[in-house]
Amino acid sequence: MTSLLRPKLSGGNSNRRSALPSREALYWIAPACAVIIFIFGYSIVNLITQSLRYDGDWVGFENFSIVISDPLFLVALRHNLFLLSAVPILVLIAFILAITLFETRRGMRFYRSAVFLPYILPIPVVAVIFGQIYQLNGVLNTFLSSIGLDFLIQDWLGDPDIALGTMGSVIIWKEVGFGVILMLAHLISLPTETYEAAKLDGAGFWRTHFVITRPAIKTTLIFYAVIESITMVSWVFNYVYVMSNGLGGPGNATMVSELYIYRMAFQNNAPELAAAASVFLFAITLILLVAFFKIQRRSISKTFRS
Repeated sequence: MTSLLRPKLSGGNSNRRSALPSREALYWIAPACAVIIFIFGYSIVNLITQSLRYDGDWVGFENFSIVISDPLFLVALRHNLFLLSAVPILVLIAFILAITLFETRRGMRFYRSAVFLPYILPIPVVAVIFGQIYQLNGVLNTFLSSIGLDFLIQDWLGDPDIALGTMGSVIIWKEVGFGVILMLAHLISLPTETYEAAKLDGAGFWRTHFVITRPAIKTTLIFYAVIESITMVSWVFNYVYVMSNGLGGPGNATMVSELYIYRMAFQNNAPELAAAASVFLFAITLILLVAFFKIQRRSISKTFRS
């Protein structure tokens, strides 16, 4: 009889032991969580409240209807979606560079630092430098003319058809290093036996990394894609503001949602409309975060099932 009770008692003790560290961890992080919830929670509540008022009076969703019906805001969202479409290209470039550096043993530290350097540069500095490079008489067009490629010369920041794409290339240049370091760190932690077995089976470079590496670092790829999606939606203000002198030009060719909010709040003196547009932007960002956590949970559950 006592022998039958012993496993149950030991199981209960193990559950209690496992529960104690989790409770202790909650006690430690509770103060920090309280501060974060207070700061961000108060700001979000204040933002939503301001978006529902006008000159102190309650107007409900009227500010939201004004913002949605504003053609400039729709243009800004369309431009953010265009930048968002560049995320798969950004992830692909980062993945190719990461596996290339992973295979390049000699000088990897130097190449890794060189790739990561643009990411740690301040955005205004990057925007000013590329603003000079992409001018009509800038470094890029001068170089193209010197090697006889005059047909490639463009007004990179002055042509409305290519200005947004030009700024997108600057964002890709700066952000790709972050993804390379993330993926490279994951690659280094993978067991080498799998790659050695693939080489023995005669698998080539691309087949090895497409069949083995890509599924192995899937969570990192998804994490990087979500982070860069949030960047393209809500963190491109500095690029546009510096490279277009705060105008979103030429015309409205580089107008994005952040610049629209800035102009509404500080130039048009309409903070309520700016708050309504900010709520839209916050909702989009929140949707991306929720999608990331759902995808991550599915990938983790599939990993445990397999």
